[in-house]
Amino acid sequence: MSVTIQDQVLDRNNLNQAYLRVKRNKGAAGVDDMTVNDLLPYLRENKTKLITNLREGNYKPAPVKRVEISKPNGGVRKLGIPTVVDRMVQQAVAQALMPIFECVFSDNSFGFRPHRGVQDAIAKVVKLYNQGYRRVVDLDLKAYFDNVNHDLMIKYLQQYIDDPWTLRLVRKFLTSGVLDHGLFARSDKGTPQGGPLSPLLANVYLNELDKELTRRGHQFVRYADDCNIYVKSQRAGERVMRSITQFLEKRLKVKVNPDKTKVGSPLRLKFLGFSLGVDRNGAYARPAKQSQQRVKQALRLLTKRNRGVSLTKMFEEIHQKMRGWLQYYSIGKLTNFIHRLDQWLRARIRQYIWKQWKKFKTKVVHLQKSGLSYHDAFVFASTRRGYWRTAHSKTLNYSLTNRELEHLGLIKICPRRSSQFKSD
Repeated sequence: MSVTIQDQVLDRNNLNQAYLRVKRNKGAAGVDDMTVNDLLPYLRENKTKLITNLREGNYKPAPVKRVEISKPNGGVRKLGIPTVVDRMVQQAVAQALMPIFECVFSDNSFGFRPHRGVQDAIAKVVKLYNQGYRRVVDLDLKAYFDNVNHDLMIKYLQQYIDDPWTLRLVRKFLTSGVLDHGLFARSDKGTPQGGPLSPLLANVYLNELDKELTRRGHQFVRYADDCNIYVKSQRAGERVMRSITQFLEKRLKVKVNPDKTKVGSPLRLKFLGFSLGVDRNGAYARPAKQSQQRVKQALRLLTKRNRGVSLTKMFEEIHQKMRGWLQYYSIGKLTNFIHRLDQWLRARIRQYIWKQWKKFKTKVVHLQKSGLSYHDAFVFASTRRGYWRTAHSKTLNYSLTNRELEHLGLIKICPRRSSQFKSD
């Protein structure tokens, strides 16, 4: 007797793994206000009823909770937060379906897939540039997750799974609706970001794009809805952009943003926060200018001189921010930027400490502790320079040396020591 997808979804071990994954991922409560900590007590009381409702097709997902988060480049991204029970069921379905679709997904797809990630995608981009693909069609899909066609989604799922129970359950999740500030809205299209099943469904849908690009013989790299197609000339790029836009809008019913979709050089355009540079050894990845500016702005906010937090707390926040940033960009060439950023950050810290000392007497005492004579400390403490100019002075650099800042808890943000920023 063959095991159906329904059997795999409702398997006790699969449901236990789904629960543990939801618990580990934490996340906000849905429309019923149940938290991940409330999930286990709920399952102890309602497990049998839940499984029976699922098995008999009576399970009805709750509407997702609308949450909006700001994008780095402006605008908002709409998330749909399912209830924790719905998240567990979605996770159970995703775990059963993932092995099926991993066998059919393209090698050029890197987003939301096991053992693949941003760094693999960027490594492929570098390889393609070195093979002579010097132009890229940078596709921008307009609100992709909000515009997925439900009927087409089920059609694409049916190509690989023949299980009516699973297909009905997936459609229920797609059409469960949205609760936005207490108002219910039907969901006639889209797959809300925020649930465990959404990334898999997004890849299933855009796998049709991957298949079409492969059929045409194109070189491409796709990470979720970010897709770059690599060609060898501007003319070829413009031709591909027109034909693929037509395919996406007519066949897949998704909109291409004409203002953001462009053909250009990978040295100038950014992809997943990276752009390319070239030296005598060929192409290399580096953080895009916008990525550099964003991390510097984040550090600027953390080191505002009027924040009024302890140095210990500030250094912890800097450590946390830079650990994630360095891990993400570790494949890129970072040395020059990080060296400049490190010098600038230390000046920000010196400025903050100088502001903390406040009183004239306090400044004199600290400067004397750093090795200055009383006379020199008195003269320097009397300075009328602004905080930022003072932070760059030889005297303050002598008093608050790099070693002293590291003694206080600031870790040097240097690529060769980026392992310090890795998770324990």
